[in-house]
Amino acid sequence: MVHAGDIKHGAELFANDQLACWTCHDLDKHTDKPGPNLLGIGDKMGRGDIIDAILQPSANIADGFNTTVVDLNNGDEYTGILSAANQDWIELKRPRLEPVRISMEDVTSQRTSDLSLMPEGLHLSISPQDLADLVDYLVSLKLPESATRYKQGTPDHIQAIETPIGFIPFHSTEHTFTKPAWMGQIPGEPDQFLIIEHASSRIWRLEKGLDGDHKHLFLDLGPKLSQGGARGLMGLAFHPRFRENGRYFLALHYNDSGQHIAMTVERKATPDLNKDSGAPSRTLLRWNATTSSHTGGGLEFGPEGYLYVGMGDTGPHEDPNGHAQNMSLLKGKMLRIDIDQTDSGLPYAIPPDNPFVNQADIRSEIWASGLREPWRFSFDRATGELWVGDVGQDRYEEITILRRGENHGWNVWEGFERFSNTYQREGAICVEPIFAYPRKQGISVIGGYVYRKPDVSSFEGVYIFGDHQSRRIWGLTQKNRRLIQVLELGVCPEKPVSIAQSETGDLFVVGYEGTLFRLDFSKSKFEVLR
Repeated sequence: MVHAGDIKHGAELFANDQLACWTCHDLDKHTDKPGPNLLGIGDKMGRGDIIDAILQPSANIADGFNTTVVDLNNGDEYTGILSAANQDWIELKRPRLEPVRISMEDVTSQRTSDLSLMPEGLHLSISPQDLADLVDYLVSLKLPESATRYKQGTPDHIQAIETPIGFIPFHSTEHTFTKPAWMGQIPGEPDQFLIIEHASSRIWRLEKGLDGDHKHLFLDLGPKLSQGGARGLMGLAFHPRFRENGRYFLALHYNDSGQHIAMTVERKATPDLNKDSGAPSRTLLRWNATTSSHTGGGLEFGPEGYLYVGMGDTGPHEDPNGHAQNMSLLKGKMLRIDIDQTDSGLPYAIPPDNPFVNQADIRSEIWASGLREPWRFSFDRATGELWVGDVGQDRYEEITILRRGENHGWNVWEGFERFSNTYQREGAICVEPIFAYPRKQGISVIGGYVYRKPDVSSFEGVYIFGDHQSRRIWGLTQKNRRLIQVLELGVCPEKPVSIAQSETGDLFVVGYEGTLFRLDFSKSKFEVLR
């Protein structure tokens, strides 16, 4: 079994004579070696690109480092990297040897070879674990500024607070749910909540009363939606004037003759707001998903009243088609639309201050790009900042704050690491996350909320979020989108799939095994055990 790479051992492998990497590559500002300088290689190349360069060195030779073969009239031959030339001579750099300067009078032929100076099959002389160690070492070679940001934003260890927060079941045991995916308070009703069961395509109304809990069916969309996995009924948002107009919005996913379809639709509640009216849905957004994964599912109204729609890249894994960086597609983006107006040919309007309005080959609905799977996002009540939990690929889960027109990097970046250069756009600036945690901490981030209930002052302004697989719940603080502190607050009794916030600022966790929990901060402090 290959484990995560050992950077220290990777450095030893780089410097030993078995692989002899050092004979061709410098690691500082000097450029005396024949191969590319690896200063900051972890900022320039993704992990996959580095592995490919080791396994197939001749497949994609770096510009300026093609092998030159020079034949002399005395029968000698020199092979190296052309480093200097004029009409009288050429100079070649060579592994383990001093550069050689050759008079043009002695040259009978000069040609460029398709074979890299780096020999094929070097990896066959070491174990798979050694290769992982070497790759991790190369990925760690970052420029000082980015290395500092990486260290700050991806701490090696997350400490726990002294007294964990409490997880208080929010309903009686007979009112558990089947694979719930979302929970939200009905606006203006402090004791009534809607809960989505994504696989059954049902929405339940949970009513809290002095005589106990009551569970009522609000909507049943039946078997028409996709079943199993991250599919089906995924998210809900109430119109800002829901109590007046009964309008609400759903993110859903279904299969149409083998084609995966993701949609955002509008529906309407009955006048008493106790259940869905039964009127047909009005489709706002509909797109073909490449796979059944990463179709988003988050819906939120922003402080200005526009609807934000979180769209994943829809796969396959690693986004090989570059959806998240393709600005002509809605996939891998945060969208922003006006659902109270319509534009010609659209069931909604484009807000006039959207960043890409009327720009050629860019969808005007896009608010921000470069997302893989924004699984739950929210607006800070105090600042209006848009917080996102973005599910990672193989190594990192991300927490970030999105702003107008930004590119958040996927699939060029994953966390603070370069992932691939394939879809890097000319002039594109990628915004780093606030926090990225590795697989040892969890494998599927659940975005949450900034705590804004001043009854527990130490948590005021702390962003609360979690991980589905490890069940850990964390809190973090930041300044100017740079991590200040992240602490483990507790471990949820069930796998969290969503976090909810009531109008009074209480926070809840939706447990995937069927229980809703209210988070109790009253006995805890946002500080570590000294």
